[in-house]
Amino acid sequence: MDVVETRELTYFLAVARELHFGRAAEKLGIAQPPLSRAIGRLERRLGVPLLERTSRRVALTPAGETLLAEGGAALEAVAAAVRRTRRAGADEPRLVLAMKPGGDGGGLLPRILAAYEREPEALPVEMLFGYGAADALRDGRADAALLYAPRQDVTGLATEELMQERQVVVVPKGHRLAGRAEVSMADLDGEVLPRRPPGAGPGAGPGDGPVIGDGGQLMQLIALGRMVAVLPESMRGLLRDDLAAVPVRDAAPTTLVLAWSEASRSRALAAFVRATTAAAAAFTASHLR
Repeated sequence: MDVVETRELTYFLAVARELHFGRAAEKLGIAQPPLSRAIGRLERRLGVPLLERTSRRVALTPAGETLLAEGGAALEAVAAAVRRTRRAGADEPRLVLAMKPGGDGGGLLPRILAAYEREPEALPVEMLFGYGAADALRDGRADAALLYAPRQDVTGLATEELMQERQVVVVPKGHRLAGRAEVSMADLDGEVLPRRPPGAGPGAGPGDGPVIGDGGQLMQLIALGRMVAVLPESMRGLLRDDLAAVPVRDAAPTTLVLAWSEASRSRALAAFVRATTAAAAAFTASHLR
């Protein structure tokens, strides 16, 4: 099997994205001749041309397009493996759980942590809060994540469904829909809905408003009357006094899931999955009584 060095792959990706050796070399902080030689070595190693070079342009060959599409993911996987390996081998190992603020289905997190502490393989849990929980899991900064599907992409991740929630529209207290017992998605026609960056928290489709990556920013814009947002019902408990939440009867429910890397063989993580699943089942049962 041909061996490709991560440095060569990094160099190629820089050139492939810039389609210019000079700009790529500047971004990498190296001179252009060593960069050109590294790309040449990589092409000889693979036995295929990756770039078409003329005096006027640089273009990707079909092989280059393939390596551009798959090479970035390969480098990210290596970086994620390094982060997880270092954390596992630390003097005081820990399990990192990523989630967006309030993204635990309305109070599930304390039960999860309590159940996990009773597991013999349990490690101290470090919380990583933010809207990029899925990204933190994929790049190795986190070992597990609480995510809402399908609004957050769980492709390529191992998952366990924990609970389903209906959705509500969050509006200012004085909004035309604020006093309704429930609304439909058609009632939101003409309203500005947020656009969210990849991996962000749940919302109502792509929307046509500004990109929102922070819960505080979202709530402030809703309070100002700049937009509305469709969110899991458990978010009711986090709303400001000047906001209202109205159930959306025909919005598809969201599913809170626990996600982790499919490649993980950690006993501490396996124990966390067991504890989370048991805590979610007990939490759901208690709310059905």
